[in-house]
Amino acid sequence: MSTTTKSPTAPDSRTSTPSKAARLLGDRRLPVLVTAALFLVMYGVGLSRYQNYGFAEPQVFMNLFIDNGYLLVAAVGVTFVILSGGIDLSVGSVIGFTTMFTAWLVERQGLPILLVIPMALAVGAFGGFLMGYVIHNFEIQPFIVTLAGLFLFRGLCLVISKESISIGDASVSSMAQTQVNLGMGFLSIGAIVALVVLAVAFYVLHYTRFGRRVYAVGGNEQSALLMGLPQGGTKIAVYTISGFCSALAGLLFTLYIQSGDPLHATGMELDAIAAVVIGGTLLTGGSGYVIGTLFGVLVLGLIKSIIQFEGTLSSWWTKIATGVLLCAFILIQRAMTARKKT
Repeated sequence: MSTTTKSPTAPDSRTSTPSKAARLLGDRRLPVLVTAALFLVMYGVGLSRYQNYGFAEPQVFMNLFIDNGYLLVAAVGVTFVILSGGIDLSVGSVIGFTTMFTAWLVERQGLPILLVIPMALAVGAFGGFLMGYVIHNFEIQPFIVTLAGLFLFRGLCLVISKESISIGDASVSSMAQTQVNLGMGFLSIGAIVALVVLAVAFYVLHYTRFGRRVYAVGGNEQSALLMGLPQGGTKIAVYTISGFCSALAGLLFTLYIQSGDPLHATGMELDAIAAVVIGGTLLTGGSGYVIGTLFGVLVLGLIKSIIQFEGTLSSWWTKIATGVLLCAFILIQRAMTARKKT
């Protein structure tokens, strides 16, 4: 009687433990960590290069929030849209329209700013709602619908006035000049509002049922539909949020610049989208963190600050640096999505 012996089976390469590089590319936190590390490196370079020019002053860091608070609010709204798998090209035009709408009501119609603020927010949210409604119910690509919104709101700016409207209202000037002392520096009202919006968005996206729906719809729309999630309501809601945030960003920009102009915030939707992508949110949706958007905005703001401290570089280098970073982070996203497919 013969016996057979079984030799130990060689490990299957397909089930072997993934390498460190593969695990790293599979980590959804990678883009956020890269953006945070990039910000720290850039800030360290600024400290070493411009230490004799006051770069190490705490107020220089605070100014990143003061000078970019409106962009942070707009980028938070865009984060909701991109996480759901969409895009919003109307952001800059809504911001510009809000500055004109606010300046016209305050200066030409004599309305108090506290009455104008809810009116401007309502118009922005309603515009976002309409775009989301059209996108869902008529199944039109978000790119086309929000592009129409871009032209619509920019045209409405010119309907209000073809010229810039300066705001001389005392209450607006008082709000714009209000400073919140933090001991080592101060923040403006706009910066405080931006940080509050960021905190609320973080809670909504990561600790509420609505936030989980946004990730689910963006990750796999068909699976979300099969699970019975309110896909249409979620889509409409994220565009409403984006419209609301754009209008709020317009109000903060109005305080920052204290005027309305039909050309205000031209192209700012691209800055907001760039900040979101650099912050690690996948353009395909379903993956990203709003805290990454914060770092994306800070990186863009730090680029502007470094160029100002350098003194010999044109402001156009901001666009060049943004383009290079955007390409780099898109390549990182491509590597991550390719890893998920294999």
